[in-house]
Amino acid sequence: MELGLLYSGGKDSTLAALLLEDFYDVTLVTASFGITDAWEHARATAERTGFAFETVELDAEVADDAVETMVADGYPRNGIQRVHLHALEAVAELGFDAVADGTRRDDRVPSVSRAQAQSLEDRHGVDYIVPLAGFGRGAVDALVEETLDVRTGPSDQIPKADYEDELRALLAREHGEAAVAEVFPDHTQTYVEGFARADAESGAPDAK
Repeated sequence: MELGLLYSGGKDSTLAALLLEDFYDVTLVTASFGITDAWEHARATAERTGFAFETVELDAEVADDAVETMVADGYPRNGIQRVHLHALEAVAELGFDAVADGTRRDDRVPSVSRAQAQSLEDRHGVDYIVPLAGFGRGAVDALVEETLDVRTGPSDQIPKADYEDELRALLAREHGEAAVAEVFPDHTQTYVEGFARADAESGAPDAK
C-alpha cells in the first residue's frame, strides 16, 4: 500500500517514516507555498535515508490567512494549525492509500482531532495514520538518539522544510522583520543529517 507522509526533514517525521516502512511504501511529501526553497532540505534528508520524495503545492491564500492570524494573535499556534490541516488535505488528494504525519502524543500544535481525522478519511478515501501518537517526547528522543544523526539548534539557524520557514519569510515581507520576533518565540528545531553512525555502517534500519 502507498502512503504519503507529510515531511519536514526533522526528527519526528523521519522517525515516523521508519516506523511505517515495514508496512507501507512510504513517500515523503513536503508541502510548499513556493515562498522559499526550504523544501530542498527535506529532499536532501530523504535522499540520505533512502525514501522516495515529492513536493505538493499549497494555496497561497492559506499562507496569507495564517500570517494575518498569527499577527492578530501575537503567537503562531493557530496559523500553524491552519496550514497543517491544509497540507494534510493536499497530500490526501495525491492518490495515496494512506496519509500520515509526525505529530506526537504531547504536541499542542499541530494536532488533528478525531473528528478532523474522520472527515479527512471519509472525504478522500484514505487512512490517516499517526505513528507517534502513543509516543511522548522522551520516548521519541530515545529512539532518535539510537537511530538518527540529528542537528539541533535555534529555529532560525537550523535547515528545515516545515511551514515555519516560509511563514517567517512571508511575515517579514508583509510586516517587517520585527514582527517575526514578536510572533515566534525562541525555540529549537531539528534537522536529520542521516542515520546514526552504527546504523549507517550496518545498513540498518533497512535503508532503501
